[in-house]
Amino acid sequence: MIGLKSARQIEGIAVAGAIVGQVLEMAAEKAVPGVSTGELDEQAEAMIREHAGATPAFKGLYGFPATLCTSVNQEVVHGIPSFSKVLEAGDIVSVDVGVKLDGLFADAAITIPVGEVSVEAQALLDTTRAALDVGVAAARPGDRLGDLGAAIQKFVESAGYSVIRELVGHGVGEAPHEEPQVPNFGTPGRGHRMEPGLVIAIEPMVNQGRRGIRTLDDEWTVVTADDKLSAHFEHTVAVTAEGPRILTRVQSPTPAGES
Repeated sequence: MIGLKSARQIEGIAVAGAIVGQVLEMAAEKAVPGVSTGELDEQAEAMIREHAGATPAFKGLYGFPATLCTSVNQEVVHGIPSFSKVLEAGDIVSVDVGVKLDGLFADAAITIPVGEVSVEAQALLDTTRAALDVGVAAARPGDRLGDLGAAIQKFVESAGYSVIRELVGHGVGEAPHEEPQVPNFGTPGRGHRMEPGLVIAIEPMVNQGRRGIRTLDDEWTVVTADDKLSAHFEHTVAVTAEGPRILTRVQSPTPAGES
């Protein structure tokens, strides 16, 4: 069942989303050569828990062991942070994080260049980030999810990249994953009709090469089938009568112990 969120719920999701945004800002600053993904994860969990009542949404979800998903280079999503996984100059690392606060969830991701990266890697990041902007702009009341997915697909494929089909965005708010599914591909005029109160995670996952993927033996980490780079950007977005509202921007919520 696809539920709509009240104005009060959307404001609550935005408070959780502001913490998500803060964590991603921290990760973008700290993801430098020599830092491990385990260190990023440790700092992210501490940062989330500084806020009264906030907890990592991913830790323990379906058995996932960490606060962040950290996916490096050809890893698409669900990479498990590790103190032995040290970032090197030229890497790209996708950092995906969710926060639960007062029973509401928000979720976002960015892909970060580690030091100086290749022209090809930067072009992939720029295209995927822009594809998210395209998707957000398409989250309009009265339009359909097929319109949103088709807009992302057309933008990505026209730039010479591939859109992953097996992994999609999703509803979010009262649970970390809700209906509807939000594919990054589609047919205009098809799919669920968006209306005010719908809250969705829009998250283009874009491959440098072919769109094929596979899952590693850890049963979590998804990688590109051809071992080429992949990038991932995501926002939690509310559909409103005035248009799309991004709920995972930094809004400086008050940490625990402060008034």
